[in-house]
Amino acid sequence: MTTEQKLNARSNGSCELCESKESLSVYEVPPHSDGNEDESILVCEVCKAQLEKRVALDANHWACLNTSMWSEVRAVKVVSWRMLNRLKTNSWAADAIDMMYLEEDQLTWARAAGDEEDSGEIQFHKDSNGTILQSGDTVTLIKTLEVKGSQVKANVGVAVRNIRLVHDNIEQIEGKVDGQQIVILTKFVKKS
Repeated sequence: MTTEQKLNARSNGSCELCESKESLSVYEVPPHSDGNEDESILVCEVCKAQLEKRVALDANHWACLNTSMWSEVRAVKVVSWRMLNRLKTNSWAADAIDMMYLEEDQLTWARAAGDEEDSGEIQFHKDSNGTILQSGDTVTLIKTLEVKGSQVKANVGVAVRNIRLVHDNIEQIEGKVDGQQIVILTKFVKKS
């Protein structure tokens, strides 16, 4: 039996966090999951996208944690604790954290993600108009830029195709201008 089949049986074919029955898939709980059912949970796409920080948190969706935090499944408890900590600015989540109990090994696993130290907000790369940028997008320069350390000038109106996001700085993207790879500040571009 596959991990997904085991998780389906364990959860009665529903998301182990919000109990949705649509678009279910396996979520391997980081950081040390080897894909087995003890270190994985079955989640819906809405939960998974927020768990993986691909979309902003929807606090209303996570009211389900008031139930899932009491699960007997270690991985579900760990993920519930992490999500409650990402939502701790909401009074209901802070109250739930105070009520929740994890064994020492579960708490160590839960803390490995560092969610209790974050505000829970996800920062996105945004252009000058506030539009979210993604790798592969095309942007247009809204200001003429001089490239440091070269003679290249990136003129206003130039399209930069197939951009890459700078992972550790939401104010920077990378792209090619006149065949040269450069770093561009997001405040000087608009998504095309």
